[in-house]
Amino acid sequence: AHATGSDILADTPLTLAETASIFGEKLVFEAQLAAEADPSKRKMMLAGKIDDMINSVVRQIAFFNFEKELHQARREKGQPLETKEINDIFYKTQKDALGPAFALDEGYGQLWSYIPHFIHTPFYVYAYAFGDCLVNSLYAVYEHATEGFAERYLAMLAAGGTKHYSELLKPFGLDARDPEFWDGGLSVISGMIDELEAMSQ
Repeated sequence: AHATGSDILADTPLTLAETASIFGEKLVFEAQLAAEADPSKRKMMLAGKIDDMINSVVRQIAFFNFEKELHQARREKGQPLETKEINDIFYKTQKDALGPAFALDEGYGQLWSYIPHFIHTPFYVYAYAFGDCLVNSLYAVYEHATEGFAERYLAMLAAGGTKHYSELLKPFGLDARDPEFWDGGLSVISGMIDELEAMSQ
């Protein structure tokens, strides 16, 4: 059998690779949170979700910055980097992302070696950060949609790699090139942090 153009482009592009799973998790979480009346349990649920979202956005962006700086350093050096050089780049990019609230020991720089994405799927970490912010924006559209959201959503997933992500987001009125798209996604995280802090006072 011969592969057709649609077969070749059936795989989900990197920008939407995590959309279905993250959106499904978001639906389940919001339903569970709405059904939970116990304040202490709601607090634990929010804390866990915030931790997941920070891991999916802040940490994955830090991983992306590590990969970017690693490849840049390799290009500038013109030959493979020593392990210590790689460790130093990882340590620096993670320290920059986490800030002074976290004390990282010297061995932290070696932790890049346990993340298989860096070897097997370079820059895949981008999909987590993009996916989380995209889902937050999509969920806002879902909450306010009167009809047709499910059809548009399934059509977006079914398109695979046949269309650019910018074209796939148009039916939802979303533009990932607009800074407000990212602000909207990140504001969901900051809003949940504000809610958790209010519960802790």
